[in-house]
Amino acid sequence: MDKTKIMNRVYDYGVALYLVAAVVMMIIPIPNFLMDVLLAFDFCLSFVIMFTAMFVQEVLEMSNFPTILLFTTIFRISLNVSSTRLILTTGDPGEVIQVFGSFVGGNDIIVGIIVYIILVIVQFMVINKGSERVAEVTARFTLDAMPGKQMAIDADLNTGAIDDAEAKRRRDKIQEESSFFGAMDGASKYVKGDATAGLVITGVNIVGGIMMGMLRQGLDIGEAVNKYTILTMGDGLVSSIPSLLISLSTGILVTKGSKEADFGHVLIEQLFGMPKVLYLVGAVVSFLGIFSPLPTVLYVAMGMIFIVVARSMQGTIETAKIEEAAATEEEQQAEEIRQPENVTSLLQVDPIELEFGYGIIPLADVNQGGDLLDRVVMIRRQIALELGTVVPIIRLRDNIQLNPNQYIIKIKGIQISDGEILFDHYMAMNPGMVEEEITGIPTFEPSFHLPAIWITESQRERAESYGYTVVDPPSIIATHLTEVIRQHIAELLTRQDVQNLVNNLKENHAALVDELVPKLMTLGEIEKVLQNLLKEGISIRDLVTIFETLADYAPSTHDSDILTEYVRQSLKRAISSKYFVSGETASVLTLDPKIEQEIMNSVKQTETGAYLTLDPSRTRAILKSVGDQAKKLEDAGRSPIVMTSPIVRMYFKKMTEDYYKDLIVISYNEVEPNIELQSVGMVTA
Repeated sequence: MDKTKIMNRVYDYGVALYLVAAVVMMIIPIPNFLMDVLLAFDFCLSFVIMFTAMFVQEVLEMSNFPTILLFTTIFRISLNVSSTRLILTTGDPGEVIQVFGSFVGGNDIIVGIIVYIILVIVQFMVINKGSERVAEVTARFTLDAMPGKQMAIDADLNTGAIDDAEAKRRRDKIQEESSFFGAMDGASKYVKGDATAGLVITGVNIVGGIMMGMLRQGLDIGEAVNKYTILTMGDGLVSSIPSLLISLSTGILVTKGSKEADFGHVLIEQLFGMPKVLYLVGAVVSFLGIFSPLPTVLYVAMGMIFIVVARSMQGTIETAKIEEAAATEEEQQAEEIRQPENVTSLLQVDPIELEFGYGIIPLADVNQGGDLLDRVVMIRRQIALELGTVVPIIRLRDNIQLNPNQYIIKIKGIQISDGEILFDHYMAMNPGMVEEEITGIPTFEPSFHLPAIWITESQRERAESYGYTVVDPPSIIATHLTEVIRQHIAELLTRQDVQNLVNNLKENHAALVDELVPKLMTLGEIEKVLQNLLKEGISIRDLVTIFETLADYAPSTHDSDILTEYVRQSLKRAISSKYFVSGETASVLTLDPKIEQEIMNSVKQTETGAYLTLDPSRTRAILKSVGDQAKKLEDAGRSPIVMTSPIVRMYFKKMTEDYYKDLIVISYNEVEPNIELQSVGMVTA
């Protein structure tokens, strides 16, 4: 037989012996020293039951409490019978009862009677009655809630939220709760009956003791009353206190607000968990101590204690909130990683991201005087005014994997460009007319890759006086970001953006929008035209002109490239003002008519659009000529502009855009009549 079975058998025999001892004590007289031992044991057992009821986390951990109540009540009644026998027969019921009668009762009949009556009233009228009512109501609500809980378990089982084993465990728990609270409703009557029996036994003992003292021991009535009343009060007190503890245990168990709670922690936290309450109590108590006849030192000291405890509690709560917030954030991040459905959130791609090392954080932190966020807002306003489109939200975030002073720019999650700055330094660039050079750390301007130098704050004023262009780090980042956005603004335009533009235009030009969308063109076709314009830096702010042109030509063609050319010709005023200055002669390059004819002859039309089939060697020769001629204009400090016939423009632009991104290709129909053009070179091959 293993150790567990042996211990279980010992426990069974121990409980049986406990009950047998209770029955034996009712029949057989016991000596007074044994009475002392049994009374002390009953005292200890009562404390064990009370503290266990306080600290169990779930009431079902004491599911046998009704049985415990019955056993302890029988045992205590048997102790009352035995003590009564000793009081009446010997007048010496043991040291414990005598101490309770003399010490606890003040060795005075009146004091003992008053203390005993108070204990009985508290137990009988307050604790017992309240516990009985709570147990009755709890049992009723538990039974009423059983069908709903059963249905909830069945629903979870049917949906697969729990398995059969978990469903069985939950059903068993519901059944146990129902049985427990139903039994507690009846068991509370044991406690009430125990208190009533104790009161009756005490009265009988007083009367019987006085009679025994006068008739058997020859005591006068005063001596008999004094002796046996004190002993009876001691017996009543020594049995009432364990009975009171058991009653208190019953009340604790049936009034627990939570089925799973650490009683002491929850009680203290709820009672003393609000610092402002403790501050008010401390202030009120201190006020009473100062401005009333109450003991000043005592009340002021007590008030100060409450204020100190409140201050300590407030610091503890603030620390706990910080730790809880950190733990909650970590748990949320871990939960997002664990949950398969949250993987979809990782598919979100920010249109524009600016990531930077920790050394650049002060530039983006408003609290440290950084204005990078304001500059980002200005970038979006600038692009909206310049190109007529809304730039998506620019996401700024720090990245510890980057060098401290490094930053990168991403478009749709892909790194497009990067740069590095020196904090507390300025970038000085030579515009070509510097009077005197200045020393510094050589570098390159990230937007246009121009040579530059890093200089300190003390050199800034001198560099500007020499003719250098001096910019601070936030301006460098903002300019770089602006140029990247300009270069990729076409791909950042989405159908939703187009829909928003259409909605805005419809407020004042409903007839135009209704004619074009969706009767003649879809959002996708309009989006393609707008992207073609933005790709070459043409503003789409004048949506009315763009949409009217599309409405005029869309019935005859749906080729987005051809429609773009029609729109460009309608926007010639805007194009002319962008690249030329009215009243000044503009230096441009022209395209050899033979090459134009050659390009047109190599155009192949398909269902998906037109493309060039020009011989690769001819393409290389034309591109070389373009590069040579464009360099002449760049060396002269002018933008390279190539003029072509309208029908050739878009094909020539497509041929050169991958090689010369800054090359501007304009048709003659896109220039205002008042603009004077001067050809300073011809692209030929």
